[in-house]
Amino acid sequence: MAEQNADDFLDSLADMEAEEFGEKEPTEEELEADELDTIRAERDEFKDRFLRALADAENSRKRSDRDRREAENYGGSKLSRDMLPVYDNLVRAVEAMNGDDEGASDALREGIELTLKELLHVFKKHGIQPILPEVGDKFDPQEHQAMFEAPVPGTKSGEIIQVSATGFMLHDRLLRPAQVGVSSTPK
Repeated sequence: MAEQNADDFLDSLADMEAEEFGEKEPTEEELEADELDTIRAERDEFKDRFLRALADAENSRKRSDRDRREAENYGGSKLSRDMLPVYDNLVRAVEAMNGDDEGASDALREGIELTLKELLHVFKKHGIQPILPEVGDKFDPQEHQAMFEAPVPGTKSGEIIQVSATGFMLHDRLLRPAQVGVSSTPK
């Protein structure tokens, strides 16, 4: 009995110390509130992760759509570049025949011209557009490549004075710049 009284006394003394120093055991309501706060924090973290994953998936979809469009539009650029010398040679053949009327047959000239027209039609069908600068146009470094500069009287600095080769665009990308001669400041 004395032992029980001593235990009760020690328990009540511990309760008083806990109350005095703020170390009392949490109540069931406080435990439920803490647990609810923990669950809410986890929910918010999972919601944030979900929204980030959703945004990442949407960005991946957009990126793959853009990559697919670029592959469709520009996938044949290597073949296109390889076809440009064919165009150049056909143009040279037509120009050579026009200069030498006696040696060239009309049928051969017509065949080359038709082949050139068909090649241009195929280019257009696949988004390849020629860049055709004219003598007297202003030099544009985005579309032209200056092969030489020469002072020519009667011209302004930066004017095209000769066109050496046609340039080409594939949709909105430069395949080959037009090769031109440019006037420097005349003396």
